[in-house]
Amino acid sequence: MPALHRLAGHPATRLLGLVLALFWMAVLYHLSDQPAIDAPMLFPGQDKLFHAIVYAVLGGLYLALFRPGPAGYPAQARWLALGLAVLYGISDEWHQAFVPGRDPDVLDVLADGVGAAVGILVLHGLIRRFSR
Repeated sequence: MPALHRLAGHPATRLLGLVLALFWMAVLYHLSDQPAIDAPMLFPGQDKLFHAIVYAVLGGLYLALFRPGPAGYPAQARWLALGLAVLYGISDEWHQAFVPGRDPDVLDVLADGVGAAVGILVLHGLIRRFSR
């Protein structure tokens, strides 16, 4: 079994993934708890790109909680990681409904899901590629 595959499936690596996922969830919670985030508007829809990027990280961290198989992460693990990321995105938007100056947006959840899927596919692809 190649070194990367062993490393990805090692319990210590998976524990680190859990710690990092919890930390990243706390960062996202903190950001969504702010009344407004001052970011210069560079292009239309940039907030959706930001959502996709931060949820790509979260999706990859969720996937890292699972043990990869010989051909990468099993489909069940990939779907579960995506589901967890989307559920967290939904809870994040619900939370924003109670933050002054913030509004929930279903398109943000869509961007979260797309970003998480990208992060999951990237990690899965890397593990598959370097596990051969």
